[in-house]
Amino acid sequence: MEQDRLKPDCDSCAALCCIALAFDRSLKFSFDKAAGEVCRNLDGCHACTIHSSLSAQGMGGCVQFDCHGAGQRVTQDLFGGRSWRDEPAIAPAMSAAFLSMMDVHAVLALIDAARQLPLSAARERERATIAATLAPSEPWTLSSLREAVAGDVVPRARAFLKSLAAEPQVESLRGSARSIR
Repeated sequence: MEQDRLKPDCDSCAALCCIALAFDRSLKFSFDKAAGEVCRNLDGCHACTIHSSLSAQGMGGCVQFDCHGAGQRVTQDLFGGRSWRDEPAIAPAMSAAFLSMMDVHAVLALIDAARQLPLSAARERERATIAATLAPSEPWTLSSLREAVAGDVVPRARAFLKSLAAEPQVESLRGSARSIR
């Protein structure tokens, strides 16, 4: 997996996080926003009007948020660069695809990070197979993304990640990390 595919590129996204995600007024957000509602800080060109002062304005949750590249992938790959702003009818489909792709990319980021672990050859093959399923050589389509998320792809990846905690090599790394502290 190309690491750059897992990094957000807001300039290539239609500000999907600013419409698809909900948040409640809290220490991380200064107001409530429902899923599907456009953030009041978003301008007409998909830019945040308070980006340079998000934390100061009580929007620390936005500063901490990372879509792992799901936004630009949905906007560019699945919708060909189209935007819900120009075509309001596609907003629900873009939002749903964004939420699904966020799940795929979040798990993919962890599966990719697991490459650094001292896995047995069999476990590395399993990791690589899961990674290939989460980052197929053929581009995602709306249909293939829906099928993957409705199937066992993400749960299988999560189960694999959880199983890594029982690996003797990982446990020894954990012990080494404790002794460093």
